[in-house]
Amino acid sequence: MAIKIYNSLTKKKENFEPAVPGEVKMYVCGPTVYALSHIGHARSAVSFDVISRYLASRGYKVTYARNYTDVDDKIINRANEEGVSSEALAERYIKEFDGDMAALGVQVPTYRPKATETIDRIIEVTKDLISKGVAYASGGDVFYAVRLFKDYGSLSGKNIDELEAGARVDINEIKKDPLDFALWKASKPGEPSWESPWGKGRPGWHIECSAMCMEWLGDTIDIHGGGRDLIFPHHENEIAQSEAATGKKPFVKYWLHNGFVNIEKEKMSKSLGNILNIQDALKENTPEAVRLFLLSSQYRSPIDYTGESLKEAEAATERFYKTLERIETEFPEVKDIDYCVSCNEEGFAPLFSAMDDDFNTAEAIGIVFKEVNKANRIMDKAKATGGKTGLTELAYAISLFNEASKFLVIFGKRPEDYFKMQKALSRIPAQEVEALIKARIEARKQKDFKKADAIRDELLSKGVQLEDTAKGTVWTVKG
Repeated sequence: MAIKIYNSLTKKKENFEPAVPGEVKMYVCGPTVYALSHIGHARSAVSFDVISRYLASRGYKVTYARNYTDVDDKIINRANEEGVSSEALAERYIKEFDGDMAALGVQVPTYRPKATETIDRIIEVTKDLISKGVAYASGGDVFYAVRLFKDYGSLSGKNIDELEAGARVDINEIKKDPLDFALWKASKPGEPSWESPWGKGRPGWHIECSAMCMEWLGDTIDIHGGGRDLIFPHHENEIAQSEAATGKKPFVKYWLHNGFVNIEKEKMSKSLGNILNIQDALKENTPEAVRLFLLSSQYRSPIDYTGESLKEAEAATERFYKTLERIETEFPEVKDIDYCVSCNEEGFAPLFSAMDDDFNTAEAIGIVFKEVNKANRIMDKAKATGGKTGLTELAYAISLFNEASKFLVIFGKRPEDYFKMQKALSRIPAQEVEALIKARIEARKQKDFKKADAIRDELLSKGVQLEDTAKGTVWTVKG
């Protein structure tokens, strides 16, 4: 069965046919690194991690790039607030993001380019756009002339005339057209800057991704992913500048966008103060349960977080591992039964069919739990009759679990490892951890380092590890 993907550009599902048979080039927009990553970042990262893993499991050679935006107004403003360099702030949050991804089981992409390491290519592409007459320099800035790209709005469905009606021209505007966007920005005092043909400055946000994608994957790629909020203007602008730079070569064949994470049915946003950081989610939930929650809806659908959401995901994860533990304990003979996948490929057909239909993880997870229910019925019946019937079916269930874990990265632990992590989480409530951290901070202020060390050791004995950072003390649970 062919893999079908919903293409945000054509607004329909299409058979997946990469440019080079058997190979996939995929680029996904990564974080702007100025703060701790939240559950929305996790939704995108986990979704595309599964997509990458599934394509690889189906025999494709996947080359996957996910960037860091490490120069940006938000980074500069936060660095100025803290009195540190933009570079130091960005590196701190890159480290935090990488730690969060590792905790969630997100594999490291093939490439992880940084905008600041791609300046030469950014300048090269910007110069090329000027030479082609679709960009212009103005007062040390460089702008892309949106109206000169006739297909502008094809991804987002936005109309140029409607955009013009809603555009606003600032008092000191130096753009020829309010719709034009910056490729290069003249430097201001205290900002990071690089030499360029237009004077010292830094790149605009949109050109960064185009340049990084071209640098690491080439002029045309198979899949470009990111959150729905990036469709306009970011991805729309990427198409315009990339295809203009390469002589109208198609930039991306398939555009994929994951849905939002809502908090109590409201969009997560800093203005509403309802941001759920990944590290906070992991303080009271196992990484596997967080990942299960994020995959419990098909990636394009919104997913709603409530106070009970992660508890329900944890309960489901626990139920799975209790079933697996029961099989291993009560029916140890199962491990000696070789359920031959190649001999019975159709046995996994429902699982593959779910994933082949636009990576429907919700359906795939449902198939796994259908086998969990079936396995428990088989074991209950065997226990009631004193027999050992159903061993082949149990062997099949374990094989299915193992197959699903290859790309979902859940259902693949040993039961004892899961329960060890769960026990560590229940050992000490988050509120108590925070209270002890405050007491430790106060002890350090009073130069009572003996007490501070004793608190650290107490927390460590309960599975809580502390790390002192410039932003304060961060804690994580260790199994």
